[in-house]
Amino acid sequence: MEQSQEQGPRRRALLGAAALGAGAAVLGGAGGTALGTGVARADDRSGRDLPTPTVIAHRGTSGYRPEHTLGSYQLALDMGAHVIEQDLVPTKDGHLVCRHENDITATTDVADHPEFAGRKTTKEVDGVSITGWFTEDFTLAELKTLRATERIPDVRQRNTLYDGRWEVPTFEEVLRWAEREGRRRGRPVWLHVETKHPTYFRELGLGLEEPLAKLLRRHGRHRKHAPNFLQSFEPTSMERLAGLVDCPRVVLLDSPDSRPWDFVETGDPRTVADLVEPEGLKWIARFAQGIGPSLTMIIPLDEDGALGEPTTLVQDAHAAGLILHPYTVRNENTFLPTDYRVGTDPNAYGNAFGVFQRYFETGIDGIFTDNADTGLLAREDFLAGRG
Repeated sequence: MEQSQEQGPRRRALLGAAALGAGAAVLGGAGGTALGTGVARADDRSGRDLPTPTVIAHRGTSGYRPEHTLGSYQLALDMGAHVIEQDLVPTKDGHLVCRHENDITATTDVADHPEFAGRKTTKEVDGVSITGWFTEDFTLAELKTLRATERIPDVRQRNTLYDGRWEVPTFEEVLRWAEREGRRRGRPVWLHVETKHPTYFRELGLGLEEPLAKLLRRHGRHRKHAPNFLQSFEPTSMERLAGLVDCPRVVLLDSPDSRPWDFVETGDPRTVADLVEPEGLKWIARFAQGIGPSLTMIIPLDEDGALGEPTTLVQDAHAAGLILHPYTVRNENTFLPTDYRVGTDPNAYGNAFGVFQRYFETGIDGIFTDNADTGLLAREDFLAGRG
């Protein structure tokens, strides 16, 4: 999800609090008032079947398992995560697979395969030069000979226990998994699906939106009440998907001074700072139902790296009829604001519960986290007033 260093809801209607777990907050459907904000939404296409605030499993349970594997997704679902995220990139033969990046150097064992040594290359992706192995240079059959590995083993050493256990999943395999689990549990499995570098891939003849829409239609997940969100850091990808499917869409937002890569390619001078102004939010609301800003756009960090005072983005986005799914809370000190770190070990857990509390208090609709269990407990504390 992160676009910068790592490239990195709140509505509900029918499933019922009992099916979704104790403490699930409920909206009354279209035009209902979103709990915690007092904001009425006319559009009911943005996750009406979800408890609020929603806990979104970032790349699955990537705090405990190698990211974007069926093992990571399954653990997230078993923990009770409300929504599970997938990032999509294509293979050489046009299949959509779940990887955070098309560069698979750090997330697979490709470097251990001598038969693919000649595939290592340097490419420029969205203006950044990267050396490694890339999904678009592998057929699906070739990619299936690889195994997933922990992306940041120095931080998450325990996750390396699971290196090699799972393949790189296709998105269709994830859809089938979600269908099986949905039948078993008696309720839909919600997904949050990101198109990665869509302009880059379209220029290679490997556009993401059309094959994604085809898969969603094949599995009945293309309608406005389908249990999935679509998301991208490129607004035009969501505009394109708005013409193909009706399920809710979220525009992801990087740092305020950055420009979406599709804007760079087309000469659109607007920055993310322009998009979070009232006019920019109104423009997004024409084709999307939400935004996914970085956490620091909700509560900036001060010069010491501590949490400061909230911005008006939550209120401004709600006024435009948009939900907010900011990213990403992680348990480790190295990822937490300085005033919520505990001890001096950067890889030890800090006070993530306190961080969740601060963000929930702003009225956000949901939040991405690598640690779904922590997010769910923090949500329980917040709803019970124990923050």
